[in-house]
Amino acid sequence: MRKAIIVGLTGTTGAGKSIVAEELKKYGYAVIDADAIARLATDKGSPLLDKLVTVYGIEILNEDGSLNRKRLAEIAFSSPEQTRLLNETTHPEIVRLIKKKVQGAFFDGYEAVIIDAPQLFESNLSYDCNFIVSVVAPKEERIKRIMERDSISLEEAEKRISIQKTDEFFKQNSDVYIENDGDLENLKKYVLYTARLIEVKISGEGTLDV
Repeated sequence: MRKAIIVGLTGTTGAGKSIVAEELKKYGYAVIDADAIARLATDKGSPLLDKLVTVYGIEILNEDGSLNRKRLAEIAFSSPEQTRLLNETTHPEIVRLIKKKVQGAFFDGYEAVIIDAPQLFESNLSYDCNFIVSVVAPKEERIKRIMERDSISLEEAEKRISIQKTDEFFKQNSDVYIENDGDLENLKKYVLYTARLIEVKISGEGTLDV
């Protein structure tokens, strides 16, 4: 008997998780981008933005009252304690919105909904998932990607990496563990394998050891 499932997609920052999400979408799955939800939830005038200002001060705002995301990141990723404070402040509302999106996708007839969430475990969304996929990559590659993507220094990139969970953690807590070495064709093969496992989970037939 077929059943609808939630797939958690997570991993280390700069590992290429968004590429995996785009490839999985090609197999007919709904993809929910947690980062996009977070940006929406912290738009100018939102209740969550007000909470962030209460926690971190007016210095995290631009002159027009919108969130200065780079400044917030500088503060929030300065230490594990600050990162934890950011998570405690933002996760409840972001998780609520993600779950609402998931239900909407199921209502639309999707059999698998991919939650693309770097904070899958930290937000406890992992407990709602039937299947978890993690993407990791060599540290040097990740640092390069983060610096280019976010326009930050080497020191800032290394700091962000240092406060994340280890590759070993993701390996032990995932159904599929993808190592992205930069070879796109090889990555697509991993995604195809992952899609087959997701189909097995949906169908309820066979096992994941294929």
